[in-house]
Amino acid sequence: MSVRSAGAPRTELIADTALALLAERGMRGLTHRAVDEAAGLPQGSTSNHARTRLALLEAAVRRQAQREADVLVPAGLPDPAAGRDHLAAGLALALHRFLTGEHRSLLVSRYELALEATRRPELRTYYDAAGAQFREPLTAVLRAAGSPAPERHTLSLVSWCDGLMFSCVAGSYHATTPTEEDLRVAVGELLRGMLPA
Repeated sequence: MSVRSAGAPRTELIADTALALLAERGMRGLTHRAVDEAAGLPQGSTSNHARTRLALLEAAVRRQAQREADVLVPAGLPDPAAGRDHLAAGLALALHRFLTGEHRSLLVSRYELALEATRRPELRTYYDAAGAQFREPLTAVLRAAGSPAPERHTLSLVSWCDGLMFSCVAGSYHATTPTEEDLRVAVGELLRGMLPA
């Protein structure tokens, strides 16, 4: 299990450990005691930071969003004025980062949290708010790039990206990682249907 070093702030260590447990053991494997053990913390430490299971899940969702932002870097997306090809290259790079190395387990923890949010309305609200921080900048980029329907195009693009990532991490293509070039071509094809030349 890969978690941050013991020098990390305790709340961050707890949330990172929770995400690692979700990826490794699933929702049933996430307990306060399991987090303490996996993080090498004294028993009861996780309960002191997140009293309830919901509080622990909320901490995990918050940390998930922070770590995904580090991978996606929405502010690092190319200037839409640079054209479709630059936007396709930026999105392909972000997708490729997710599909390789340590980031694959981050996707698995996301899927666990998404499924749990369908069963817990109080977590759903929190999960959706975290997701909005990624959709809104993408909508702004598509609008600036000339999309005639930026909200609809955001839904299409996010759905395509989510489907691709799921297929390549947990679905029938789990043993296949597209190259960054393959992703650039595929995203470019999608964007050609959305944006003016």
